[in-house]
Amino acid sequence: MEINDSDGRVRGSKGRDAFRTISEVADELDLPQHVLRFWESKFNQIKPLKRGGNRRYYRPDDVTLLIAIKKLLHSDGYTIKGVQKLFKAQGLKATIEQVVSGGSPQADTESTTPSVAPASDTARVSSALTRLRNLRSKLT
Repeated sequence: MEINDSDGRVRGSKGRDAFRTISEVADELDLPQHVLRFWESKFNQIKPLKRGGNRRYYRPDDVTLLIAIKKLLHSDGYTIKGVQKLFKAQGLKATIEQVVSGGSPQADTESTTPSVAPASDTARVSSALTRLRNLRSKLT
């Protein structure tokens, strides 16, 4: 039986402002822990608090940043280098606010802006995709 505390959370769960372990953040974002560690090496803005035994504790702002990075990389199609340039061009806070609010950031740099493929390439990709779908249906 779930009992809610006065602040609206399930008793026994952490509040919004509580620090999270790497396993809690990985579960929340549906990512493996090693991906979070890798992102730490690529984005110097991610700075979890480290305690004894190098245990990571993520602040709420770190979790918000990770959510934004995941959306940019996995949903919006940015590369790691593209996200880094976006943070540099627009500023970290502005980009995070845009992404978390559901918007899509507008990049000023050419390398982060998706290009449109020529019609002949689009037709070839479409044809290849159809062949792959046919093959997949034969395998299952």
